[in-house]
Amino acid sequence: MSSTQGKPSFDRNWPLPPLGSNPSSRREGTSPGSFSLRPDVGGPLAFSSPDTPGMPQPSPCTAMDWPNEPGRRPVTQLECARAGVITPEMRRVAEREPHLTPEQVRAEVAAGRMIIPANKVHLGCRLDPMCIGRASRTKVNANMGASPVSSSTEEELEKLRWAVRWGADTVMDLSTGGDLDACREAIVRASTVPIGTVPIYSMIVGKRLEDLTHEDILKGIEHQAKQGVDYFTVHAGVLWEHLHLVKDRLIGIVSRGGSLLAKWMLIHRRQNPMYELFDEICDIMRQYDVSFSLGDGLRPGGLADATDAAQLAELYTLGELTERSWAKGVQVMIEGPGHVPFDQIEHNMKLERRACHGAPFYVLGPLVTDIFPGYDHITSCIGATAAAYHGASMLCYVTPKEHLGLPKKEDVKQGCIAYKIAAHAADVALGIPGARDRDDELTKARAALNWEKHFELSFDPDTARALHDEDLDVDADFCAMCGHDWCSVRISKEIAEFASGKAEGFERGKAVRSKALTAEQREVLERRGVLSQEEIEKLAHKGKKAACHSDTVADPLEAMKVQDQVLQKTGSVVP
Repeated sequence: MSSTQGKPSFDRNWPLPPLGSNPSSRREGTSPGSFSLRPDVGGPLAFSSPDTPGMPQPSPCTAMDWPNEPGRRPVTQLECARAGVITPEMRRVAEREPHLTPEQVRAEVAAGRMIIPANKVHLGCRLDPMCIGRASRTKVNANMGASPVSSSTEEELEKLRWAVRWGADTVMDLSTGGDLDACREAIVRASTVPIGTVPIYSMIVGKRLEDLTHEDILKGIEHQAKQGVDYFTVHAGVLWEHLHLVKDRLIGIVSRGGSLLAKWMLIHRRQNPMYELFDEICDIMRQYDVSFSLGDGLRPGGLADATDAAQLAELYTLGELTERSWAKGVQVMIEGPGHVPFDQIEHNMKLERRACHGAPFYVLGPLVTDIFPGYDHITSCIGATAAAYHGASMLCYVTPKEHLGLPKKEDVKQGCIAYKIAAHAADVALGIPGARDRDDELTKARAALNWEKHFELSFDPDTARALHDEDLDVDADFCAMCGHDWCSVRISKEIAEFASGKAEGFERGKAVRSKALTAEQREVLERRGVLSQEEIEKLAHKGKKAACHSDTVADPLEAMKVQDQVLQKTGSVVP
């Protein structure tokens, strides 16, 4: 800093930080690109944020340090990858991740930094193979499942379809009520995405927890593997010697699996049976190529308990179990904390990268504040964006019903969309090639005031269209926010020196009346409760012949009957 006439001045040519990849494949616009590190696919960083000083450095180890046993035929994706074999599933993953080649996918799986959760049984059904790893796009998991007080198999199948429609890359069936076995079977058979479960839930249905035996555990694991489940959450890292560390927590153990196993240990005064049986569990999972999602049974349930001794003790145990899984040829990802203050997120992500040798990190949220029940899909997707930017590979969604009850269909949609926002925002920030292309296309549509293309490119076109038409049902070269005279985008488009709004293929014609609302768009406006039912009916019938029109109903008496029904329902004249 220098001084001129007693006033401070600053260097106006401050250098940019080292840039990673440009997240646009076309290099359009004026942005310099991602401020993340340069890509390191094939190395320990893959796509990574710059480290804040003092962060744990990546582990020097990979799954290649625990190689296939000599003479053993490769069975799992991990074993094939370490043997140099590119499987059909790896080729499919590369098709779905166009910035990666099949060889890069194989190398990442071989290193343990990527998993392909694909049970051999599920591959024989409808599963479309995908991957989870920091070299790929950030993935989103949706939790669902019937509870003892709510839902059914049919409802869960509908939630599965709904979750996949709204962008879930995997789905976990966390059912604790109803016919768990039939529900799980139906979900696996119907699903094109990987299905995860927590096997201990079904092991204790119809019996007391204290009666759970080692034989029950192995039998339950094998049964679900045979059904086609792609990954298991196994809370094998909660050890007897960790339990005293939670006694002063504000909220104790919030993981269902973690609390069940803690109680079992205290009743029997012995070590976690999942830990004692870990090698046998690995042998069963290897046969079917079921992946581990090593559970965080001691995750914090509130900000006050985040990054505490119990959580970290379990994390280091999960690092040990990662090594044992790899030695058995089983794929592994690690589950991460659910409530973490924003300033602790990066440290949590990078500590896992070190302790678990780069195995994919799968995090719930994390929630960055505890005081917004009903809005925890928002409080958590803020943390989820930071988590993915700093190293998490998959984000477990949180819905508005978190902490309050079992999610319904609309909650599933809200959770999925919040987490697709978080995952996509992180991918753009990390500079994953092509991540920003659709954003750029929508920007060009917005600049051209091409509303049809704007809606078409949006993630949820029905909501976008409905909210637009709520205020202005004309497809004009402005919106209701500014009106014609004050529309900056329209004015910029008219300035000859600007390229803005003039992209080829995005031109718009003259103003026209927008289309009638679809049933989905009408439902959006009805839920908002801003417009009267009569106003919504007008938007819904705009440009369409009424149900009682002579071209639609040949019988005049039938037409009059239909008209009367509409009048009674809306209290308005049919358009």
